[in-house]
Amino acid sequence: MTHKTDRDAAGSAARGVALKLLRAVLDDHRPLDEVWAAELAPGRTLQKLSPRDRAFARLLAGTTLRRLGQIDDALKRCMDKPLARGARPAGLPLRLAAAQMLFLDTPAHAAVDGAVRQVRRLGKLSGLVNAVGRRLAREKDDILADQDAARLNCPDWLWREWTAAYGETETRAMLSAMLEEPALHLTARAEPAVWAEQLQAEMLPTGTLRRQAGGRIEDLPGYGEGAWWVQDVAAALPARLLGDIAGLAVLDLCAAPGGKTAQLAAAGARVTALDISPGRLRRVEENLKRLKLQATVVEADAATWQPAAALPAILLDAPCTSTGTIRRHPDIWHLKSAADVELMAALQDKLLDAACAMLAPGGTLIYCTCSLQPREGPERIAALLARDAGMARVPVTEAELPGLAEALTGEGDVRTLPHYLGGMDGFFVSRLTRNTP
Repeated sequence: MTHKTDRDAAGSAARGVALKLLRAVLDDHRPLDEVWAAELAPGRTLQKLSPRDRAFARLLAGTTLRRLGQIDDALKRCMDKPLARGARPAGLPLRLAAAQMLFLDTPAHAAVDGAVRQVRRLGKLSGLVNAVGRRLAREKDDILADQDAARLNCPDWLWREWTAAYGETETRAMLSAMLEEPALHLTARAEPAVWAEQLQAEMLPTGTLRRQAGGRIEDLPGYGEGAWWVQDVAAALPARLLGDIAGLAVLDLCAAPGGKTAQLAAAGARVTALDISPGRLRRVEENLKRLKLQATVVEADAATWQPAAALPAILLDAPCTSTGTIRRHPDIWHLKSAADVELMAALQDKLLDAACAMLAPGGTLIYCTCSLQPREGPERIAALLARDAGMARVPVTEAELPGLAEALTGEGDVRTLPHYLGGMDGFFVSRLTRNTP
């Protein structure tokens, strides 16, 4: 039997972890997944928490990052003036309390009490936190009804770029999807219909399985025997656009964390998985081992590495700002800027040129990014085709995108948006070939 004092202590510890995660993201500009992995080290508070409390800590931090614009607007409405310099340490505890009251249905007294406990260690701020928290509890329904959630949570630079590229209606639909907790997407190694039943999942038209998130991934049926892996429905599209690759030599550039490598290997290809990061490659190897799949893993810089011979098939999932994955990685709101897009675009050009140089005549190159920024997608392909007359686009057909006809562009590329198919990552995919002499 769990006593109330035990639950209070566990809840306090989980809130403490969430506070630490937020500080790392917002103050130190570290990716949430990186901080989470570090906090799971032996001896750390997170590692000692029960699965339930770990999940609460992650949900609380993620919700706060996802809805920070609304949270800050709500707190501003509940304060007569901005926090004075000496009171700023109360800011993050108040944000956590607001996230719980506004979006997680936590009783107001529990959320406010948790924030008060956090600021007691920081100085005499308990009265301020208590007053603001209780006012928010009284006014939250009216505040939420009056907020423009899409506009408040979206950084200005992204709002400008997205409305220019997609229009305001589409942008608001994208943002609405990004503000919801995403479902879990899985790719089955074989027999997806069988695993859909085993996992109580929906099988999407593309073959990806979707089930409600919750609980430990490792506890789901089929995990131990490597029957499936976690992979967003959009991320599963690029490898499928290579067609029948059984027995074919395929190069997977920038391969980590390995979902596409697994797809290629499961389809019978002879895969070389290349990535510059040794840590991320270890994850690829671990995934392949669990899935009982084979690939040659190479640690190298894709921009300079040379294969022994030109290759018939290459998949380049280029590094990018990852703005298409905000629904799963809300820290990206707070970590990326327009300057990052320019840096990534230059790197993508370099990697595209390297990939084209490795491609055999008549071979197929798939280029993809999980970014919604046009400069990391169609603009990169247009620039490549303008400077390399030997490369040509191979348009994707509607038959290759079951249930996703709306993702097909006029040029024959693929552009998925976060609200398509009931929720997915934003991806850009282009299929290219090297003309035969």
